[in-house]
Amino acid sequence: MRAAVLEAFGQPLVVQEVELAEPKAGEVLVRLVACGVCHTDLYTASGADPSGYAPTVLGHEGAGVVERVGDDVTSVAPGDHVVTLFSPQCRECVHCLSDRTNLCLAIREQQNQGFLPDGTTRLARNDEPVRHFMGCSTFAEYAVMPEIALAKVSPEAPPEHACLFACGLSTGLGAAMNTAKVEAGSTCVVFGAGMVGLGAVAGCRLQGAERIVSVDLSPGRLELAKGQGATDTLVGGPDTVDQILELTDGFGADYTFEATGNVAVMRQAVESARMGWGLCTVAGVAGKGEVLEVVPRFLITGRRVAGSSFGGVKGRDQVPELVERALAGEIDVAPFVSHKIGLDDVNRGFELMEAQDGIRSVIEF
Repeated sequence: MRAAVLEAFGQPLVVQEVELAEPKAGEVLVRLVACGVCHTDLYTASGADPSGYAPTVLGHEGAGVVERVGDDVTSVAPGDHVVTLFSPQCRECVHCLSDRTNLCLAIREQQNQGFLPDGTTRLARNDEPVRHFMGCSTFAEYAVMPEIALAKVSPEAPPEHACLFACGLSTGLGAAMNTAKVEAGSTCVVFGAGMVGLGAVAGCRLQGAERIVSVDLSPGRLELAKGQGATDTLVGGPDTVDQILELTDGFGADYTFEATGNVAVMRQAVESARMGWGLCTVAGVAGKGEVLEVVPRFLITGRRVAGSSFGGVKGRDQVPELVERALAGEIDVAPFVSHKIGLDDVNRGFELMEAQDGIRSVIEF
C-alpha cells in the first residue's frame, strides 16, 4: 500500500510503497477514507516531540471502513464505518472502569513505543519493520489497529467530517463537556480558535453557557468562533486578562480553556479564571521543556487548573454519540474542513497549518 513515511525529523514525509501484514488476534484491518492533518503529526515530524521516533507512518485522525478482522474481534465487522482512536478504550482496566479519566492503560506502553499490543509492528519496508504512530498510522491507504482503538460510527456520517472526531474536535468538545463540565448560564473564555478551541466553544454552547468569549490572533478564526457559538471575541495580546476582567465585572470567567500550547497564554487562561471557583482547563500541548508559571495567589483565592487529554472522551462509547449529535445538526462540522488534499500533498497540509491557512486539511483516499 502507499503511505507517508517520516524518514528523518525535520524532513518532508516521503510517500512510498510499504507492506502491511494481516491483522492478528484482537486486531482489525481498516481501509482509510479520510484523515485530518493534525498539529500533533507536525509536532512529531519536526523533531520537537521528545518521545518521537523514525521511521514511522504518521497520521492518527482517521475515518474508514473495516475490511477484515482478526480472531476474537467482536465489536466491529467488515463493512462497519469506524473512527480511529489514538486514545483507546479497553473497558476493563482500572481507568476505563472509572468515570474520572479516559486514559486507558491496556496498551499504553507498547503504543508509546510504536508497536501494536504484542510488541511488534504490522508495517514493514523491504522486510525492515516500520513503527506505528499513536497506535494508528493513518497517513496510509490501510491501517491495522487494535479493536479497542476503533469507534464504530454511523455510516451516514461523511468521512471527512467523522475523522475530525478522532482527535481535534472531540478534544475541544470534551474539554468543555467532560473535563470542565460547564454549567448552564456560566461565562466561558476559550484561548485559541483552531480545531480544539473551536470545538471547546461548541462544547460550551452545547452545555448551555450564557457567555462564550473566543480569544485568538486571527480575525478570520474569530469569525468562525461566532459560528460555533461565541458571543464575544477578542484579539489576543498582553492586555487580554485585563479585557476579560473588564467584561466580567472584575471577577473573571467561570471557565477558561487554553488551546494554543503557548505557556504564556496558559498563564493568561489561569489568571482570567474567576476568583472563588474559576476552573482553567489546559488542552494545548506545550513545547519540549517548557514550564507553566502560576502565581500561587491565584490558586489560594480559589482558582483551579485541570489538564485534559482527548477531552476526557472515552472513545468507543462517546465518539459515536458526538458523531450522532453532528448528524442531528447540533455540531456544525463543515466549516472546520478548510482544504481537501490527496495523500501526495500531505506535506502541503503541514505547510497550510504552519501558515495558519484554515482550520483543517483533510486527506481523502
